[in-house]
Amino acid sequence: MSKILIRGAKVLGGEPQDVLIDGETIAAVGTGLSAEGAEVVEADGKVLLPGLVDLHTHLREPGREDSETVLTGTRAAASGGFTAVFAMANTFPVADTAGVVEQVWRLGREYGYCDVQPIGAVTVGLEGRKLAELGAMHDSAAGVTVFSDDGKCVDDAVIMRRALEYVKAFGGVVAQHAQEPRLTEGAQMNEGVVSAELGLGGWPAVAEESIIARDVLLAEHVGSRLHICHVSTAGSVEIIRWAKSRGIQVTAEVCPHHLLLTEEVVRTYNPAYKVNPPLRTERDVRALREALADGTIDIVATDHAPHPHEDKDCEWGAAAMGMVGLETALSVVQETMVETGLLDWAGVADRMSAAPARIGRATGHGRPVAPGEPASLTLVDTAYRGQVDPAGFASRSRNTPYEGRELPGRVTHTWLRGKATLMDGKLT
Repeated sequence: MSKILIRGAKVLGGEPQDVLIDGETIAAVGTGLSAEGAEVVEADGKVLLPGLVDLHTHLREPGREDSETVLTGTRAAASGGFTAVFAMANTFPVADTAGVVEQVWRLGREYGYCDVQPIGAVTVGLEGRKLAELGAMHDSAAGVTVFSDDGKCVDDAVIMRRALEYVKAFGGVVAQHAQEPRLTEGAQMNEGVVSAELGLGGWPAVAEESIIARDVLLAEHVGSRLHICHVSTAGSVEIIRWAKSRGIQVTAEVCPHHLLLTEEVVRTYNPAYKVNPPLRTERDVRALREALADGTIDIVATDHAPHPHEDKDCEWGAAAMGMVGLETALSVVQETMVETGLLDWAGVADRMSAAPARIGRATGHGRPVAPGEPASLTLVDTAYRGQVDPAGFASRSRNTPYEGRELPGRVTHTWLRGKATLMDGKLT
C-alpha cells in the first residue's frame, strides 16, 4: 500500500493536524508532516474519527438476499463511516452453528468493505427452547463472542440464566432483545394516547422494562456480561442506571431513530416509521439522549434492518418492522447529540467506535488516532447539510424514515487498515 497523508483534519474535533498512513498503520500525527511519496487527501478542517463500529447490523445473508447481502451491507457500512459491523443471527438458516457463522465471517473477509463479525444465536432456531452451540461458535474461525436472538426475546428465565453462565467461561456477552412477548401480542406502536387515537395495538414500555429488570438481576446472580439491545424508554434507562450503580456487568445501546423520532410521526401511517421496539414519546427521547451523554447508555448501534420494497410499501398492519440505518447514523447523532451540545466529537468516537469495539471484542477497531495504531479511520464533513435521498444508498434496501429530511454531516472518506473503501463520497 502507498502512503496517504490526510492534511488538515480535526482529529476528534480538535485543532487541525496531519495524519500520515503508511501501509496498514498510522505512521505519524502532527502539523506540517512531509507529503513526500504520499497520496494527499486535503481534509480542509473535516473531522477525523476512528472507524465506526456497529454492534447491531442485519446483513440478511444467508437466506434473505432480496433485502441485503454481506456485499451490499458492508458497502453501506463503508458509506456510513463504519469499518466493522456485528451481523445478527436471524438469517435463514439461523446462525446457530459454527458452520453458519463461519460462512458469514468468510463472506465478510471476501468482500472487504468492512470487517464482519458474526453474532451467534442464543437458542436453536431462535426458538427460545434449547441453547445453541455457543462454545462451538466461539471456538470456530469466526471466534464469536456476542450472542443474541435479536428479533425475538429470550423470555425463558432459565434459558437466559444458562446462556449467561455458559458465555462467562470465555468472556462472551449475551445481547438481549427486551420484549416480553405476552405483553406485546398484536402490538403495532407505542402504547399511549396516540395509539388509542389511531386505533393501533399498543406496545407498553413495561414490556421492555420488565425483561431488562429480570436480566440485570440474572447477570448479577451469575456474574456474567449482559448487553441490552435498542433501549427505547425512560424507565429502561433508570433500571440500567440502577444496575450499573450496583456494579452489575451490563451495557446498553440506543439506535439513532430513537434519539430523533417520536411516536407522533406514526400519525402519517407511513410504514417507514414502523420499528421494533417502537418509536416512543418525547420524554423517552430526552431520557435516551441524556443517558447516552452521561454514559448510562454505552453506545449507539444502528439496528440496520433492510427490507425489500414490497415488505414496506403496504398498509401499516402488514408492513415489516425495521429501518435501514448504516448510512445515516452519524448524521443523526450529529444532529441529536453534537449540535445540541450533549456530546463532543471525542464523545461520539467513544460511543460509536471505542465502546462498541470493547463490548464486542473487535480487535484492531476503536483504537486512538495515534502513531502505531491501525489506520481504520473515518473523515466527516460536519459542515455539510443535505436531504436524505435513499436512491443513492449503497444498501440493497431503501426503508429509511429520513427520506427527504435534511440532516447534517457527510462521510467523505473511510479507510480500513489503510485501504480506502470510500473516497470523496464514492465507494472504491
